[in-house]
Amino acid sequence: MRFALIQMNPTIGDLDANAERLIDFAVRAREQGVSLAIAPELCVTGYPPKDLLDRPAFVRRASEVTNRIVDQIPDGLTLIFGTLGTPDDSVTDAQTTDARARLSNDAVIAQRGRVQQRISKCLLPSYDVFDETRYFVPAAPPGTIDIDGSRICVTICEDLWGQSDALRGRYKIDPLTKLAADTELIVNLSASPFTMQKFEQRSELFSQIALQCSVPIAMVNQVGANDELLFDGRSGVWTANGERHSTANSFEEQLLICDLSAPPSTPRAVETDIDEEVYQGLVCGVRDYARKCGFTRVVLGLSGGIDSALTATIAADALGPDRVLGVAMPTRYSSAGSVHDARALSENLGLQFRIVDIDPMFQSYLDSLKSTLDELQAATENDTTLENIQARIRGATVMAISNRTGALVLTTGNKSELAVGYCTLYGDMVGGLAVISDIPKTQVYRLSRLVNRQRIRIPVSSIEKPPSAELRLDQVDQDSLPAYEVLDALLELLVEERLGVDEILARGFDADVVERIVHLIRINEYKRRQAAPGLIVSHKAFGPGRRMPIAHRYTEKVPR
Repeated sequence: MRFALIQMNPTIGDLDANAERLIDFAVRAREQGVSLAIAPELCVTGYPPKDLLDRPAFVRRASEVTNRIVDQIPDGLTLIFGTLGTPDDSVTDAQTTDARARLSNDAVIAQRGRVQQRISKCLLPSYDVFDETRYFVPAAPPGTIDIDGSRICVTICEDLWGQSDALRGRYKIDPLTKLAADTELIVNLSASPFTMQKFEQRSELFSQIALQCSVPIAMVNQVGANDELLFDGRSGVWTANGERHSTANSFEEQLLICDLSAPPSTPRAVETDIDEEVYQGLVCGVRDYARKCGFTRVVLGLSGGIDSALTATIAADALGPDRVLGVAMPTRYSSAGSVHDARALSENLGLQFRIVDIDPMFQSYLDSLKSTLDELQAATENDTTLENIQARIRGATVMAISNRTGALVLTTGNKSELAVGYCTLYGDMVGGLAVISDIPKTQVYRLSRLVNRQRIRIPVSSIEKPPSAELRLDQVDQDSLPAYEVLDALLELLVEERLGVDEILARGFDADVVERIVHLIRINEYKRRQAAPGLIVSHKAFGPGRRMPIAHRYTEKVPR
């Protein structure tokens, strides 16, 4: 059997452009002699369309565009693609007063001018970043159908993921129960977001299912980035004995021609270093977020430290260095080395660079506010008011540049800081995209060394010097936080693995440190709720997949 996998990068809501891209791929597939092509889940609307699905006009338009795609399929090609489904596949005003209650997540099997069949998604994920039961109704297991003389079972994303160890027991039905004995191919249309080690998990799962069913699997995945979600693509085929037959590239569009009668190909860059994958994903995330939101340039503060240096490097690789403006904003507490490192980074990368001395603005704040603040309440030993004023002046400065130039502001805070609130609301948290907000500090160091493998891009001093916010004299991060190796290990257990305090203490962590970090995570939820959207690379990020209340008093006590 010979077919094509259309690994494409749709933009949510850009229905006409998505349709045009899909047809272009379909034409190219037919020109290469294939008679069957498969495109990703909801590639007409982009995934996830969220509450656009509550808008009847959007649903009607998606239906119209779907029909136009069917009419434009090249002669001799059967195209399977993902789109919205409605009860009668034609939506009228009267039928859409409660549009989302009637929608399904569909795979359309069509030839030019004719829909052969529609298959609706059976298992609807509603956990972490997924919320499909909010919009769609589930379907019965699809079974095996005849497509141009071939016996094929068409599934949609979670319909196969429901077989994984992590999800087994979540669903009461198995979409493969109606798989016929003469099935020749299982097709899976996916919009499967990237997280670290997701490729290995995905590959192992599909390999096991192919082996158990003794049927080859063809999975085509969305690629690109939509808001916080990154999609790595990595579409592929597994043979009936569970062997990976072919794999598409990561984080780029591709038309993958597959021939099951041919021996397995050697996939390009199948085994990828996790940090390289993450870096590639972050570059894709910045590029697509800027492009899909209509930005051509970005601006960010350059402190001379490692976080802003890594963020600037990612932005330069995503958009080109000439489209990145780095701004150093020193005060009396900034070291000469920090400004030097910021300038050196800009020269190494070829960025635009400006220095805005904000100390006069800081002094103006002091002159205007200090007496009033002192009258209201005397400063305590750990008072951060004056520190936060500096951070907020920097936030206002980059936003002024954004207003004047139209550049997107990138924030530079990492996951470790965001977790414990070591960041200033309306200060360094100001921006449109939090590039490394899901990257713990220890991984920031690894990624910074990664980008320096070929040549020095990030100044070595930015990597080697003790991290500091430089908001007071002789300040370093470790004055306020545990060593990042300890903090990041704790955050992984508390946030990603969601272990209890007793389980964490059993692993040898200091009780006082655990108690303090648990407390800091809890009381800083209000900051994270107001943070810029951040690119997701971990199994549990601070974002749409983590929904903690702000006003609550539950905490796990550390035994004494």
